[in-house]
Amino acid sequence: MASLIPGQLTPIGDNAWRVLARNPGMMTGPGTNSYLFGKDSLTVIDPGPEDQEHLQALLQAARTLGKPIDQVVVTHTHRDHSPGALALVAATGARCLGPSVPDDGLQDESWQSDRLLGEGDRVDCGGVSLQVIETPGHVGNHLCYLSDDGLLFTGDHLIQGSTVVIAPPSGSMQAYFASLRKLQQRGIMVMAPGHGDLISDPEETLTHTLAHRQKREDKVLEGLSGEPQTLAVLVKVVYDDVPEFLHGVAQFSLQAHLIKLAEDGKAEEIDQGWHRT
Repeated sequence: MASLIPGQLTPIGDNAWRVLARNPGMMTGPGTNSYLFGKDSLTVIDPGPEDQEHLQALLQAARTLGKPIDQVVVTHTHRDHSPGALALVAATGARCLGPSVPDDGLQDESWQSDRLLGEGDRVDCGGVSLQVIETPGHVGNHLCYLSDDGLLFTGDHLIQGSTVVIAPPSGSMQAYFASLRKLQQRGIMVMAPGHGDLISDPEETLTHTLAHRQKREDKVLEGLSGEPQTLAVLVKVVYDDVPEFLHGVAQFSLQAHLIKLAEDGKAEEIDQGWHRT
């Protein structure tokens, strides 16, 4: 697999390239992957954070490829994925395509889509196209994009080397399970994630991720076998294999698991905390 170097134009498939943004961190790993896709012109998928160096890297990539950027598409509107669209549109005149913005206080409020995208839509990318697959879970407005030759741009639905946080109210574990199953047996050959390197074993990754999340859910149920538990106490039991400094973040996904269990009639929240039904 190719090394992840910020600003470097890296080919990842036919008519597809990656440019890594300079925003490494606990939640972003090496940084946010922006992708350029297209034959005669370029669509930028997830322009990343608002960052002048990354903007210039994307513009230089287009010059190197000798193709104009005429579209910006986003997988979702978290602040490490879509804010770069404003400056990119100002520099290129590109139009924006993607989802609407959920009202949960965690989104890029600057994002405005010239065309809202939904399940089954096709996006023309200068002679090649992408199919839109709605994949709510990580966040309610999440979309994946599948090329005709089986390259799936996954955003934060699946990332390389780690699991993603599911943060209610827009994030939903119930929806996440369903969206993972939805991608199985779709002819996906390679996944291009929002963070990390390419995922070359998509079916195995989907199976493993579903099993991992189910195992975590089973652990939540085990933790609810006695007295009602608060999130702060339960997270230490359910995520005992995760470093304690990450437990604050893990509580988001724990809450999402509990909400799913409540929807399945297996748990409920009372004044003292969560308990098994």
